[in-house]
Amino acid sequence: MVGQTLILTGQRSRRIGHDLINAAPDFAVLEIKPPRRSDDQNAKMWAMLSDISRAKPDGRKAVPEVWKSLFCHACGHAVQFELGLNGQPFPTGFKTSRMSIGQMADLITFIQAWGDEKGVRWTKDASE
Repeated sequence: MVGQTLILTGQRSRRIGHDLINAAPDFAVLEIKPPRRSDDQNAKMWAMLSDISRAKPDGRKAVPEVWKSLFCHACGHAVQFELGLNGQPFPTGFKTSRMSIGQMADLITFIQAWGDEKGVRWTKDASE
């Protein structure tokens, strides 16, 4: 049996999951995770990060990718920065695509509150 991924959507997929577990060899690894963040959440996050980047709150100039890393770090997610060939720092390591729906909701809530506090004007995509 090669690696299997199964999304539990109802009784049929749960039965298949049981069958896979029953057929699994000894010492096989089973990992059950909450669903990952949605595409809508991802689109909202990037719209918000773009709004913040354009607003330059407190005079800070950064591209949306850097803002993403700053917010992830502020929310307690491990983020590393490396020096690029041009001497400028850039984020490495952490991927929001691995976040659960709840983790992404918390991140978006934090970004919203921080942006509101700094007077960021949200575009329609970021406010929906």
